[in-house]
Amino acid sequence: MPVETPEPIPPLRDGDRLTRAEFERRWDAMPHLKRAELLEGVVYVPSPRVPVDHAGPHFDLIGWLGIYVAATPGISGSDSGSIRMDLTNEPQPDVHLRILASHGGQSRLSPEGYVERAPEVAAEVAVSSIPLDLNVKLPIYCRNGVREYLIWRVPDREIDWFVLRGTEYERLAPGADGVYRSQVLPGLWLDAAALVRGDLAAVSRVAQQGLASPEHAAFVRRLEEEAARRSQ
Repeated sequence: MPVETPEPIPPLRDGDRLTRAEFERRWDAMPHLKRAELLEGVVYVPSPRVPVDHAGPHFDLIGWLGIYVAATPGISGSDSGSIRMDLTNEPQPDVHLRILASHGGQSRLSPEGYVERAPEVAAEVAVSSIPLDLNVKLPIYCRNGVREYLIWRVPDREIDWFVLRGTEYERLAPGADGVYRSQVLPGLWLDAAALVRGDLAAVSRVAQQGLASPEHAAFVRRLEEEAARRSQ
């Protein structure tokens, strides 16, 4: 009797319409593939080549957010991590920050190591992807409860910062000093103009000022108290 050979798993192709389960099945069969997203049931597979006009800002964005993570117990950051948001959406934001479940955060880790549900903050570096990030990802992140969403529009030399109020995103306005102050992660401060022009020393100075603020100290205490309560 001939032995039946299993049918080969089709590859992920840009534009395929798939369920999240099928998206993950095909991706698992392609270990060489590092970037892919499922957005409203449609597969997006970007070019494997990362141009310097994306790679440099991506590095700088991670550096700024890393300062905050290092000083804030209970906060986790990820570079290009996939997020199971709902049954038709598994985005892969350039960077995201989340409050750990052990400290009261809204997302969880699955047994397979996926982040499930929305992180508190998602950030995208947009070069050629500006329409995708503004018109496709923004409503997905909003509907699923990402509480703050940053888009660095590199060609425009602009950073958009959205904060979730009720069921809609509103633009977060910088202070009179030009500094953005997160409403969700107290002490996360950004001199956007300095980040855009590549002045990382100025970005770091303002980030450290945010970490030295009373708001950040109070937030750290709340995170620690919540972790202690949940561990009892």
